[in-house]
Amino acid sequence: MKWILGMIGMTVGGWIGWAVGAPISIFTAFMISMIGTGAGLYVTRRFTKSMLG
Repeated sequence: MKWILGMIGMTVGGWIGWAVGAPISIFTAFMISMIGTGAGLYVTRRFTKSMLG
C-alpha cells in the first residue's frame, strides 16, 4: 500500500513540476520535475507514516 501511494505521489509531483517548468524550457521542466518527484515522495511518505503507522 505504501509503495503504491509513493508511486502516485511521485507521479503527481513530477507532473506538477513539469507543468511549472515547461513554459521556460525543456531542461528547466526536467529539473523542476525531478524536484517535484522528490517532494511528492516525501509528502506521501509523511502522510502514510502518520495515517498507516
